[in-house]
Amino acid sequence: MASRIIEDHHGAAGAWAKRCYFAARAAMEAMLRPSGLGSTQWYILHQLVHHGPTMQRDLGRLLQIERSTLTVIVRALVRKGWVEQVIDEADQRRKLLRMTVTGMELWDTLPELSTVINETAFGGVSDADIEAAVRVLRLATERLDAFTKRERIP
Repeated sequence: MASRIIEDHHGAAGAWAKRCYFAARAAMEAMLRPSGLGSTQWYILHQLVHHGPTMQRDLGRLLQIERSTLTVIVRALVRKGWVEQVIDEADQRRKLLRMTVTGMELWDTLPELSTVINETAFGGVSDADIEAAVRVLRLATERLDAFTKRERIP
């Protein structure tokens, strides 16, 4: 039944990309639930662990989430003691986020999500097939991003 989502191949590619994203997100949520962490919170911690302190507004653009949504998520991370929010002295509207010691301790206990999801989803799939899928999805994403930018220009 799932393979009959959309009959034409172009529509099916988009539908399967969306289903794959939601399935990966559900797997992430299931693995993170015991730690009291959601997938967007994990992405924020991942950014801070791997790229260091980051301006909060930059995270909103990076994760493509609304400022109000990001504020709520960051507030929860700060309340749990995993992230520290520092007001920029030069511009008090700007907030720098960085990991706390407790946040790093939590991070060290989390499963390696990328590895688990990639092995589960793509284990046994040929490198050529994965490269083709990445190439097609990258091109589709670039085209849609370009279309969106053109549509927003007055």
